[in-house]
Amino acid sequence: MAGGISIHAVDVASGRPAVGLRVEIWRIDPLRSQIADGQLGANGTLDHRITHGAGIEAGEYEVLFHLGEFFADQAGAGFLTMVPFRFRIEQTDEHFHLPLKFTRWGYSLFRGA
Repeated sequence: MAGGISIHAVDVASGRPAVGLRVEIWRIDPLRSQIADGQLGANGTLDHRITHGAGIEAGEYEVLFHLGEFFADQAGAGFLTMVPFRFRIEQTDEHFHLPLKFTRWGYSLFRGA
């Protein structure tokens, strides 16, 4: 897949995709503008046109993972409230896959393949 930003999130404590996790994607440089806001589907991915490259320009981006909201309806709400991830896109034809592995106490986030 050429271009775009894709998200895949898994709650590793339960071993399940993060169904319903709210994710925002912002372009923050040169001007701050929200380019995606949605909840992850049954497979833990974001179904949005941005995954196919729509709206992607060179610049700096920030993804916000709303873990506090995700755990709010569960017993013993989590320690983490929001997980931000900032990165730069220079080549808009490259695809940026961002896997998030998390528990209510910590997370791992990186650029995947």
